[in-house]
Amino acid sequence: MVESVDFVIIGAGIMGCSLAYHLAERRAGHIVVLERDEIARGATADAAGGIRLQFSTETNIRLSLLSFEYWENFSELFGTDIGLHQYGYLFLLTNTQHVEAFQQSLELQQALGVPARWVNPEEIARLQPAVRTDDLPGGTYCPRDGWCDPYSATMGFAQAARELGVEFREHCPAIGFRIEQDRLHAVLTPEGPVSCGVAVICAGPYTGELGKLAGVELPVLPYRRMSFVTEPFDLVPKTVPMTIEFESSLYFHPEGDGFLFGMSNPDEPPGFNKTVDPEWMARTVEALCRRAPVFEHARIRRGWAGFYEVTPDDNPLLGWVDGVEGLAVAAGFSGHGFMHGPAVGRCMAELLLEGAARSVDISPFDPGRFRRGRLIQEQNVI
Repeated sequence: MVESVDFVIIGAGIMGCSLAYHLAERRAGHIVVLERDEIARGATADAAGGIRLQFSTETNIRLSLLSFEYWENFSELFGTDIGLHQYGYLFLLTNTQHVEAFQQSLELQQALGVPARWVNPEEIARLQPAVRTDDLPGGTYCPRDGWCDPYSATMGFAQAARELGVEFREHCPAIGFRIEQDRLHAVLTPEGPVSCGVAVICAGPYTGELGKLAGVELPVLPYRRMSFVTEPFDLVPKTVPMTIEFESSLYFHPEGDGFLFGMSNPDEPPGFNKTVDPEWMARTVEALCRRAPVFEHARIRRGWAGFYEVTPDDNPLLGWVDGVEGLAVAAGFSGHGFMHGPAVGRCMAELLLEGAARSVDISPFDPGRFRRGRLIQEQNVI
């Protein structure tokens, strides 16, 4: 006997939970969310929790602006404290080419209502007294940016979705699809097939693998990213912004009684390795102490590895999958998925139910753009 539902969402991270909530809010029918692990325990749990408005493409800026309507009012909307800290994002620029690109992005951001501004080395030193500024021509800063707790935020969406009738099935992965005459009929699970009108892949770094099971190419690759947290450290104020040395991708921000920091490895091959590389940890610590020497006095409490879900243009796949009617995808955010979770869930629900996203035009991120050669490069990727 085949179970039948209206929507199957594959993945219970921020994207899947937000989409489930927004579909249920619109009374979309019987919605089931499949999760290979537990809610909010995948890539979302490993995220640094940053939320920012500083992007280089209009679609991403608009998605951020819409998401901030949720982040800044989350407690009132969902009754959940997400530990929101809006101390800003401070980008430190050392490369003259990056200066020109960021100044162009700044014009676009300001035109769309983002309160970002250019900051010179003197203002950088006031905003973030821990960093060296002798090699900095300047940077950009947005006081509305910040960070929050990814787990609490995702569980807030999940609980709201549950209250609206969404069914979450943990430890129940999608292991295949039944597709006949280019039409999706069911999602296969270890517990049996689930017949559905629509299935949406929100599986983060595993999206490419699920695409293969459906016989389609979804160009999303997993890349390991490591983060570290210091022991209690009070030599830097806890009100400093999220600080990013853009050329190296080094970032750090206050986290509890310590600081969270990390840096991407440009030579890292794709794969599902989640171990912490002690050699890269040492290089990350060196980069942190080079930019902010005061951290020579800090000690590391712990570290962990997670995944970025990266696409060829560092922008997501949002919409219907070519070649399989009834199959959609919302994945491949290349490091900025958590912060766009609220907006993407809403826009995808509009697309699935109304034929187009009304809140933000997400058509530039149509999954078919790669086949058509219409890539849209996001420059502000950490």
